[in-house]
Amino acid sequence: MTMKSKSNHLKRYNIPIFIFLFIISFIMIFPFIWMVFSAFKTQKEVYTIPIRLFPAQFNFDNFKRVFRMIPFGRYYANTIITSVLQTVIQIVMSVCAGFAFAKLTFPFKRTLYILIQSAMFVPMSVLIIPLYQMVSNTKLIDTYPGIILPQVLGVFTTMLLISFFITIPEDLINAAKIDGSNYFGILIHVVIPNSKTSISAATLYAFLSHWRSYLWPLLVTNKTEMRTLAVGLKYLVSEASSAYQVMMAGSLMSILPLMIVYIIAEKQFVQSITLTGLKG
Repeated sequence: MTMKSKSNHLKRYNIPIFIFLFIISFIMIFPFIWMVFSAFKTQKEVYTIPIRLFPAQFNFDNFKRVFRMIPFGRYYANTIITSVLQTVIQIVMSVCAGFAFAKLTFPFKRTLYILIQSAMFVPMSVLIIPLYQMVSNTKLIDTYPGIILPQVLGVFTTMLLISFFITIPEDLINAAKIDGSNYFGILIHVVIPNSKTSISAATLYAFLSHWRSYLWPLLVTNKTEMRTLAVGLKYLVSEASSAYQVMMAGSLMSILPLMIVYIIAEKQFVQSITLTGLKG
């Protein structure tokens, strides 16, 4: 079979796959498209039969109503503060732990590694009661530390970084030791510069997880001024009642930072996935 015939054969074979993937992609992205356009509709247009995807005229009053119904700005600020701090603390801890397990030798290393792996299979629902008791006993209910600290232990990000750090050649580590670097210097000047894509992927994953966290902030916040976006949107649903266009406007504003962060870090995220496949 010539190269040309092989190419034609592959094209014919790929057409059904492309059609199938396009249909699945459209099904997955359509709810998002519907949310975007519904955020600009009037209440009458939302309930119009037959259903119309595009609004007759873009209406920005829905976004103003969100701020009138709930303290949306305060929820936004709380979510930014908690998500950023949680992400920074989690990544710092994961980088240090990942480096220790990947490149250092210490007593009970294997045992601790197995315990960390096992922690990935423990559901959050099992930990909620003891964590809540600890936060309540330390008077951290309705505080930023109460929201942040119980969620900074990232087992997945630690395991992800361990898998990347292991692939760093030992020659680089030994060369740094010969130059007089201590373990902290090796981490800062050798490991981190050679693991930017993996750390970026771990950071993106951690930020997305903390931004959309709902259950824990709901449990430890009683005051309105301490609620996060995920919790605040629940109260918006109660306030907006049947005004679905207002709910869509609030939802759209709540995911904008996630979209911006993903667009910025998309290249590193894709590279990390590619490298995982090559190194795995």
